[in-house]
Amino acid sequence: MLNLQDMTTDSSILHAKLKEFFGFDSFKADQERIIKHLTSGKNAFVLMPTGGGKSLCYQLPALVMDGTAIVVSPLIALMKNQVDAIRGFVSGNDGIAHFLNSSLSKAQITEVRNDLMSGATKLLYVAPESLTKAENIAMLKEIRISFYAIDEAHCISEWGHDFRPEYRRIRNIIEEISIAPIIALTATATPKVQNDIIKNLGMTDATVFKSSFNRPNLYYEIRDKSDPKRDIIKYIKQNPGKSGIIYCLSRKKVEELAELLNINGIKAAPYHAGLDTKTRAENQDRFLMEDINVIVATIAFGMGIDKPDVRFVIHYDIPKSIEGYYQETGRAGRDGQEGQCITFYSYKDIQKLEKFMQGKPIAEQEIGKQLLLETVAYAESNSCRRKLLLNYFGEDFNVENCGACDNCLHPKKQFDGREEMSTVIELIQSLPERFKMEHLSNILAGIGNSIIKSYRHDKMDLFGIGKEHSVKFWDAVIHQGIIMHFLHKDIESYGLISVTEKGLEFYNSPYEIMLTEEREFAEGEDDDEDSAAAVRGGGGGDERLLSMLKDLRKDVSRKRNLQPWVIFSDPSLEDMSIMYPITLDELKNCQGVGEGKARKFGKEFIELIAKYVEENEIVRPDDFVMKSIVNKSVNKVFIIQSIDRKLPLEDIASAKGMEMEELLDEIEAIVYSGTKLNLDYYIDQTLDEDVVEEIYDYFREDAESDSLQEAMEELGSDYDEVEVRIVRIKFLCEVAN
Repeated sequence: MLNLQDMTTDSSILHAKLKEFFGFDSFKADQERIIKHLTSGKNAFVLMPTGGGKSLCYQLPALVMDGTAIVVSPLIALMKNQVDAIRGFVSGNDGIAHFLNSSLSKAQITEVRNDLMSGATKLLYVAPESLTKAENIAMLKEIRISFYAIDEAHCISEWGHDFRPEYRRIRNIIEEISIAPIIALTATATPKVQNDIIKNLGMTDATVFKSSFNRPNLYYEIRDKSDPKRDIIKYIKQNPGKSGIIYCLSRKKVEELAELLNINGIKAAPYHAGLDTKTRAENQDRFLMEDINVIVATIAFGMGIDKPDVRFVIHYDIPKSIEGYYQETGRAGRDGQEGQCITFYSYKDIQKLEKFMQGKPIAEQEIGKQLLLETVAYAESNSCRRKLLLNYFGEDFNVENCGACDNCLHPKKQFDGREEMSTVIELIQSLPERFKMEHLSNILAGIGNSIIKSYRHDKMDLFGIGKEHSVKFWDAVIHQGIIMHFLHKDIESYGLISVTEKGLEFYNSPYEIMLTEEREFAEGEDDDEDSAAAVRGGGGGDERLLSMLKDLRKDVSRKRNLQPWVIFSDPSLEDMSIMYPITLDELKNCQGVGEGKARKFGKEFIELIAKYVEENEIVRPDDFVMKSIVNKSVNKVFIIQSIDRKLPLEDIASAKGMEMEELLDEIEAIVYSGTKLNLDYYIDQTLDEDVVEEIYDYFREDAESDSLQEAMEELGSDYDEVEVRIVRIKFLCEVAN
C-alpha cells in the first residue's frame, strides 16, 4: 500500500491509480483536493451535486489506503450494485468490497467476516441499523479502519429532507469501534443542515468542500396539475426512447401510473418499499439495462443510482421539501446533457401533505411545515427557479435570465398587490374568529353560500369588496401572503389563517409588493425546436372544428335541456379537435368520454367530425391516443356487485382495506367509463334530503363543469366533500350517462 505522505504530495500517483481502477484520465472539480485531504488523515465535509462524482472521493482512497473503509449508507437496495461496481474495477478479487445489512444470510455474514479479518476487504458498505448491532461493533473493533464515509449525510439532520434517527447515533458508534478520519458527503444541505451534520458527527475541524449547486443543463418547470396523467403520457410519447423517472408520493399512485403507461405503449415499471426485495431489484436492473424506459417510484428510488442518461424527472406530486426536490431532479442529465425537470403542482396536494402532519409531535410538525412552506414559495414564485434553488443552498446566482426555467422563458404577469393584501389583512382582523382560506376568499369575492350566511358574513362591509376577482384570485393573494410571512396558516388548527406581526406592520405602512396573477400554464406556447421548453409538448387542436363542436354541443344541450358540460366537457371537445375520432370506439379514447357517454351523445359528433375530415382532406393523427386502464380497478366487479346488493359504502371500503376517498375514486372511474350505479339506497339512509336536493340542483342548474373544486367553492364548506361526490355520482348516472 502507498505511504500516506507520498499520496498527499505526489499527484502523479493519484492520477495513475485513477486510471488503473476507474479508467479516468483526470479528476472532476474538487475530487483530487478532497482525496488528498482525506488520505492525510483529516476530516472532510463534501457538498457536491448529484452527478458530481462524490463516490469516487471515498472509493479511490479506500482502494489505496491501509485498512478497511466503512461506508455508512441508507441505500440497502442499492448496496449490491455499488459493491458489484467496485468489484468490476478490481477484477479477480470479489472480497475487495462487501455490504453488511439485514438481507444477508448467516453464511454470507461469515464470508464477509473472513474477508474482513484477512484484510482483503477495502470497502464495507453498512446500513446505519446494522452498524448499531453489538455483534457487528465487536467484529469491526478487530480490524483496522482506514476512515468512515457517511454517505447521504443529510439523513443526520432533522431539518434534512430524509431524516433517519439512527444516523444521529453514528458518532457514538464510531467512538466505540475506533477513531478514524470521517468524510461526510451529501448532494443537498442548506447551511442550517450542514452545521447540524458537522456538529452531530463531532467534526467541527472538518474542511468543507463545496461545489456549485448549479446544474446548467437542467430545465426546471412547474405545471398546473389539471390533467397530469395525460400530460405525462403526451410528453413521453413526444420524447421516444428517452429514460426518465416519475416520482409519486403514494405507492398506490405509483402502481396506477406504471400500469397506465404500459397500457399506452410506454415501457415502465413501479418501484416502492411495498414491493418485495426481488421485484424491486429486478425493476431497478431493468431500468439500468434499458429494458424499460421509465421507472415510476416513491422517493425510495434514486439515491446512488449511477445512470448518467436519465433525460427527464417528473414529479407527479409536489415534494415535501426543496432539498428533496433538488436531490430528485438532480438524477436527470448526470452526463451533462439534456435534463428536463417537470413538477405538477396543486393546492390540493399541499392540503394533503398538511393533513399528513396532523397528529405528529409539534416539533416535527413545525419542521415539516417550514419545509413545505419553502416548497410552496418555490412553486408559486415568478422568479428564476435556478436562482431560487441556488439561494436556498446559500449560493448566489447573479444572472438575470437563466434561459432554462419556465419563469425565465415565460414570465408570468405581475401586479402591485399592496391594496389587495391590505384588504385581506383588514378582513382577517375584522373577524372575531379565525377562518380557513376558502371562507375568506368567498367573502371577498362575494360568494354568499350557506356557511357565510350562517355567520352573517354576507352583511359585512367587506363582503364582495373584491367581487371583480374570482375566488381563485383571492386564494392566490392569501397563498402569497403566507409565503411572504404576512399571514400564518395553522396546520394543527386545520388551516385557520391569522395575521403576523410582519403583516400588521405592512398593513399600517403599506409598500409595493409584486404579486403574481392567477396561475395558468398554457401548453404549446413555444414552437421553437431549439428552445429549452420546446419539449414541453402541447399544441392546440383544430380551432375551426372545435368551434363547430361547441355549436353542436349547444344545440344538443338545448334539445335535451341539459347543461352543455353534461354532454361533453371542454377538454373532451378539445381532444376531438386533435384526434378527429370518426367511430364510437375512437370517441371513447377522448378525455372524459366513457362508453356510456359515447353511446348516449356521440353519434352526432362523430358524424360532424367525419364530414369535416372528408371535406377538408384531414390526415388523422394516430400517434397520440391516451388509453385508459381497462377495468381500472381489480375491485371493479366486487364494487358493482356490492352496490347491487345495497351494501353500505363503509362496509365495501372496509372489505377491501380502502379509505372512503379511495372507494369513491374507484366508483367514479366505473361511472365515467359508462356504467350506471344506483346509490339511492345509501343516499336515502345517510344523507339529508334537503342536502341531496341542493347539491343535485347545483349540478343540474348552475354547474359549468363537473369540477369538485368549483362545486365545493359554490356550495360552501358546510357541505362535506364526500356528500358532494356521492350526489355528483348520482347525477352523472341519472343524467350524463
